Amino acid sequence: MTSSRPYLLRALWEWVTDNGFTPHILVDATVEGVVVPDAFVDQGKITLNVGPSAVQALNIGDEAVAFSARFAGNPMDVFVPMQAVLAVYARENGQGMMFGSEPGPGPEDDGPGTPPDGPDDGGGGENGPAPKRKGPALKVVK
Repeated sequence: MTSSRPYLLRALWEWVTDNGFTPHILVDATVEGVVVPDAFVDQGKITLNVGPSAVQALNIGDEAVAFSARFAGNPMDVFVPMQAVLAVYARENGQGMMFGSEPGPGPEDDGPGTPPDGPDDGGGGENGPAPKRKGPALKVVK
């Protein structure tokens, strides 16, 4: 399946703006491909105002968030791969959603149901370890 993150991000951006609040995204600036102003990155993260009055040409696509904005008066094109978006929320009241890792293989994840490296408890024998079981991958969203 495709990632649910871009769909949720677009829906929450619309929900926040429809209610007259200012949408912000929290970004992991250490993810490869992120283009943000380094001067505003703090401990590897940056919060970006993505409200209609703060950005131009906002595009929340399936693969990335891209827009133009001014930082300390200097124009910049911003590019944030979707996996670098950690949260979207309203500045005024903090309501929104944090994103966790999604099921399925990722750059640093073998997916749900994959045990950490080490002995296999699933049996084995002459033909090698038993096949890995895939179970439900549900996460608590607060």
